[in-house]
Amino acid sequence: RSFLSREDIGIILINQCIAELIRHAVEAHTRSLPAVLEIPSKEHPYDAAKDSVLRRARGMFTADDLR
Repeated sequence: RSFLSREDIGIILINQCIAELIRHAVEAHTRSLPAVLEIPSKEHPYDAAKDSVLRRARGMFTADDLR
């Protein structure tokens, strides 16, 4: 949480498996900066359905927007 309030941080990279442990905090963060991006780890496969950024982005566009 301290990283979210710092002015000198623009992007926070977090392994998706760790993000799952603090999902409530990841979902509660709605500001654009710092951006919280979930990345895969070597030990755990990446699941796009759990990625909070991708879920928000899907709600912003329709199929017609991408044509």
